Amino acid sequence: MMEFTERELLRIFVGEKEKLHHRPIYELLVSRALEQGMAGATVLRGLLSFGLRHKLHTAKILELAGDLPMVVEIVDSTEKVESFLPEVEALLRDAGADALVTREAVRMWTT
Repeated sequence: MMEFTERELLRIFVGEKEKLHHRPIYELLVSRALEQGMAGATVLRGLLSFGLRHKLHTAKILELAGDLPMVVEIVDSTEKVESFLPEVEALLRDAGADALVTREAVRMWTT
């Protein structure tokens, strides 16, 4: 029988052009998550999206393909996610990044 544990998923949406000190924000988020000992992090590249400003971002149109959405997903306990949030907030603020951050409860199983 598979045993699942309660965890939390922190999801951060940023543009692929968002940078701080010449490094992409999504790379910095993963590096900081690794330094903090988070359980896991993954970066996904969006192919088609729009946000609050209703501006379409798509990989189909070459002119717009340079700023596709990057989704950073980080999983760990609620306590670890909570302690990591100030780091995320500071990084996004320092970069002046246009970002969306969500949290949700998940049930995790690993082999």
